[in-house]
Amino acid sequence: MFVLLAGALLISITIHEFAHAWVADRLGDPTPRYQGRVSLDPRAHLDPLGTISLLLVGFGWGKPVPFDPYNLRDPERDGALIALAGPASNLIFALIISIVFGLANAGGTPADISLLLIQTVVFINVMLAIFNLVPVYPLDGSKIALALLPKNLALEYEAFMQRYGTLLLIALIVPWSGSQSPISRLIMPAIESIVSLYMQLW
Repeated sequence: MFVLLAGALLISITIHEFAHAWVADRLGDPTPRYQGRVSLDPRAHLDPLGTISLLLVGFGWGKPVPFDPYNLRDPERDGALIALAGPASNLIFALIISIVFGLANAGGTPADISLLLIQTVVFINVMLAIFNLVPVYPLDGSKIALALLPKNLALEYEAFMQRYGTLLLIALIVPWSGSQSPISRLIMPAIESIVSLYMQLW
């Protein structure tokens, strides 16, 4: 199970961060390309702390993709699109895998190891997508929130998140009571609903 989890982790984080870098590059910022991030090589994207967190507590992240807003035509809009690209890529990848797996096993019964592998890959991708949509810095959701909030609220939100976001995120992923963290209680219903929807394609 650990091997499956580690493999799914490598695939999911690589796709997630590659999508950030690819969209930033397409929107006119060459920064990710200069830093070797427009790549499907997992070594370019793994963050040690985020990887350990995912393996230990079930939630994690990759190495953030840097971009220069001054290279973008519309920094707020394009910044949000870059942020959204990561979660969207994981949801799309999980959907494609589910469709392919369902077609490949149409009318038959998949082997236990195949079923376990697909469940792991789909769950990790959906989890990574939903987790990163939480509007807490430095997750992707915080950048999306900046683009959606009115200007005055966005400035206050950004200042607060820059100062306290990392501490808030740590507080959310550490279990407070029992074995479940606050963020798990918040996002697991959405994760389970999407995974269940994808499983119907199997």
